[in-house]
Amino acid sequence: MNLANNQLAAKKIRMLVLDVDGVLTDGSIYYSNSGDELKAFNIQDGLGIKLLQGANIEVAIITGRSSNLLSRRTNELGIDRVVQGREDKLTALNELLADDSYTMDEIAYMGDDLPDLAVIRRVGLGMTVANANPTVVEYAGWQSSRDGGRGAVREAAEFILKAQDKFEHAIESFL
Repeated sequence: MNLANNQLAAKKIRMLVLDVDGVLTDGSIYYSNSGDELKAFNIQDGLGIKLLQGANIEVAIITGRSSNLLSRRTNELGIDRVVQGREDKLTALNELLADDSYTMDEIAYMGDDLPDLAVIRRVGLGMTVANANPTVVEYAGWQSSRDGGRGAVREAAEFILKAQDKFEHAIESFL
């Protein structure tokens, strides 16, 4: 993972596509006695997504599972491009981008496990979390220092914004 190459790749990014379980969450799935599914989303990751959106970098989701919880969270964050229940994530990405002018070099993808490998290898900047599967780490161009569901997406967002010299402007309203 070469920092200079990753920064060059990050300068071109116009869209960050995220996996959910293991990236936006810690990968745990909780079930209540009544059968309800529960997941925890990190609030810092949510702000990172908002910072990207404010800098005109689109955020999308592709996940192998389907969940009403995810629909609620993506609605809260204003993420319109959400593909759920798709194991073939590269095909899902190509379908997601079919009507757009994005090139693969302008896409970053963050995943954590083997179903994410094909996309990580194909996009301009393949990203992963600190606790990712070792094979994914081997192929990713960039790895967070934080685990999935623990601020890894925020770290990725800040990396992209800093590479594009947009970070200072993104945080101005907080100063």
